[in-house]
Amino acid sequence: MEIIEKLFRKINTIKRKPNTILIKMVQAIAPLLDDKTYLKIFFYLKVGYKLDLKNPKTFNQKLNWMKLYYRDEALSRLSDKYEVKEYVKKTIGDQFVVKNYGVWDAFDQIDFEKLPSKFVLKTTHDQGGVIVCDDKSTFDIDKARAKINKHLRQNLYYKFREWPYKNIKPRIIAEEFLVDSDKKLDDFKFFCFNGKVKAMYIATERNSGNVKFDFFDIEFNHLNIVQSYPQSGKSFEKPANYELMVDLASRLSKGLPQVRIDFYNVNGKVFFGEFTFFHHGGLHPFHPEEWDYEFGSYIDLSLVKSTSHQ
Repeated sequence: MEIIEKLFRKINTIKRKPNTILIKMVQAIAPLLDDKTYLKIFFYLKVGYKLDLKNPKTFNQKLNWMKLYYRDEALSRLSDKYEVKEYVKKTIGDQFVVKNYGVWDAFDQIDFEKLPSKFVLKTTHDQGGVIVCDDKSTFDIDKARAKINKHLRQNLYYKFREWPYKNIKPRIIAEEFLVDSDKKLDDFKFFCFNGKVKAMYIATERNSGNVKFDFFDIEFNHLNIVQSYPQSGKSFEKPANYELMVDLASRLSKGLPQVRIDFYNVNGKVFFGEFTFFHHGGLHPFHPEEWDYEFGSYIDLSLVKSTSHQ
């Protein structure tokens, strides 16, 4: 506890240095810190208030509490972008799973001659290891190799202490290229709590570099939440298959204290995206702050001790 208090006092005295510098400093010494100490320091720098692990109230606090105390091994399988597809097929059906073209342990094992003209490469064990190829004739293999190999060497556990990623085998999958009639691909992300969907957001403009997040309640009423990215300012119509996505999210999340389940909605057809057990790592503030407490109230931590998701 003494080291944490000293670091907090040191952080508060540094007024002119941006948090990004302090965050990099803490990440540099991460291997020297145990999970609890690291998360307490990192949380304070990222979210702006202390991580209360004895009596967590906010969504961000509870997610970080779960990093330490919710250790159901099934979460690793559900976080693996290759392994999770079998679970999804069995639970909601093969028609909601994006087609795989192959899986490999190393980039140079990929036979690009056998892939279609359009495809998506993903690393199975982390976030951000995605390469979109919309025309194989102009595909930069060397650039793709550099990015994929960088991600293959990463382990998200050490950066954010998201333990389900710790023991996932790093691999590469090639998936079907998805795009709707407007040549875009929006994400529909549902916050689920033991089989009940409470809220969701739509991520738009991903390919523009100016990502927008718009939050909605279960009835598809727009919410005044800003987190990580600004709102789009657009008016959204409820998709015709919205209730289907809610139902699928409910079925997939049954028995899980909390999870975010993502879908792609392509020309009216729904495809599963991924399970996210620690939304933004539990490290991004909500604006207004009241939503951090509201979402936190949806998580019943008493379920963690008795939950075993098979």
